[in-house]
Amino acid sequence: MATTASTASHTSLASVTLEVADLEAAQRFYTAFGVADHLRLKASEATATGFRGFTLALTVSGPATVDGFLRAAVDAGATVLKPAAKSLWGYGGVVQAPDGTIWKIATSAKKDTGPATRRIDEMVLLLGVEDVKATKRFYVGQGLTVAKSFGGKYAEFASDGSGALKLALYKRSGLAKDLGVPADGDGSHRVVLAGAGVPFTDPDGFTWE
Repeated sequence: MATTASTASHTSLASVTLEVADLEAAQRFYTAFGVADHLRLKASEATATGFRGFTLALTVSGPATVDGFLRAAVDAGATVLKPAAKSLWGYGGVVQAPDGTIWKIATSAKKDTGPATRRIDEMVLLLGVEDVKATKRFYVGQGLTVAKSFGGKYAEFASDGSGALKLALYKRSGLAKDLGVPADGDGSHRVVLAGAGVPFTDPDGFTWE
């Protein structure tokens, strides 16, 4: 059964930093993709193989906007992992940026009610974790507030009130399947999270500054 909490969180995800091998190339890609204002980039040579255990998901207004973001990503050098298609939940597709980061662009709307835009309604950092319940408890202990919870399958934390950036947990194997990639992977996640409070590393190795 889903549970919800209406109280404001003491701590929330404030920003996401992607670690990339080629900083200038990544800046060009994310500017062309249309998300440069929503994340930070840092040069890093950390080794990572296979699935890095997370995805960044963009929620937009309609199918035409989904298609526009996907087209911009592919034109800038992204690889299509899942072509845009209708589903039970709406319409969306998945691409992988040249730096290796996987992006999902989706909408709950199955039909357009207006022209395509470049507006992002919400960006969600989805962490693939081994034990959703245990990791959820850990984050609650760090001061985050659970906004939605579906047993051991999914948990979402309250944002800072702006609604622009959210953190959610998903079973790692389930997230990889949803993205269309094998779940295996090791090395650095190549992503750093930031929020209020002291730095910490969660049970699945994701680092907070």
